[in-house]
Amino acid sequence: MPEPTHTRPETGPPERGGPPARPRRSRERSREARLAWAFLAPSVLVFAVFLVYPLGRTVYLSMHGNDIIGEPNRFVGLSHFAEMASPAYVQVLVTTLLFTLGVVVPGVVGALAVVLLLEGVIRGQKFFRGAFALPFAFSVASASVVFVVFFSPGNSVLNGILYRLGLDQVPWLTSQEIALWSVCITTVWMNLGYGVLVLAAGIGSIPREINEAARIDGATGPRLAWNVTVPLLGPQLFFLIVISTINALQSFGQIHILTLGGPVGSTTTLVYSVYQDAFAFGTSDFGRASAQALVLLVVVLVCTAIQFGVIERKVHYS
Repeated sequence: MPEPTHTRPETGPPERGGPPARPRRSRERSREARLAWAFLAPSVLVFAVFLVYPLGRTVYLSMHGNDIIGEPNRFVGLSHFAEMASPAYVQVLVTTLLFTLGVVVPGVVGALAVVLLLEGVIRGQKFFRGAFALPFAFSVASASVVFVVFFSPGNSVLNGILYRLGLDQVPWLTSQEIALWSVCITTVWMNLGYGVLVLAAGIGSIPREINEAARIDGATGPRLAWNVTVPLLGPQLFFLIVISTINALQSFGQIHILTLGGPVGSTTTLVYSVYQDAFAFGTSDFGRASAQALVLLVVVLVCTAIQFGVIERKVHYS
């Protein structure tokens, strides 16, 4: 019998090729990473120079005392932060809280009321929106000077009106009980235009079909505004509350021009206290001012976190 032949499987010629796939992939990833860092380098540099370094410098200064020209010369640890438990600084924090509430609540509610009232205006709606938004075009300095004329103790416009009406004059900027609210009125007037613009844009984005369906179901007037329009303005209202809170905590110009933090410190907020310790009256206590600036940063972060944790949950994103 013929012996069985064993056939060997045919194999092709040995594959020719370059380096293995894995090293090639690693080189491509390395090249992509270098390219990404090249594009990110300018932004990272700006971020480091204008945010990371100032923040680190502020932390450093807050733990050091300084000489007469403001140069740090001794380590004091957390003593500057401990000083903020004194009654004077507690009063500053209370004033900051009252000022923030006195600006944010009337500002947001006032802007919402204006926008809802203008929604019912058929003719001249754009004109009235522009008129109410006009204060947003004023700078802080120019608006504050205008209100100095209104509130000036000697010959103010408001006191002239009260005199014509036979009423007693009001010490708008010289009374410890009234001065803070006078500054709040100025700030609300300056920020009202921005709130009107934001909420007007929000109303413009609401589909007409929703309002028409609500009117068919019998919702008109205040009921339509409260049950339909306001909930749909949730994202814009939330944004406005957060931005208004941050702006109020950082307000400086109107306080400096109207009251210089007085009378008797009744309008001295945390930002203005930082200015007083660091620059006013020839002082250069950068350590104490830096500690207050860090406390302000923490206050802003805490307020923002609370707003995101509480208010945002009730926002309806369509």
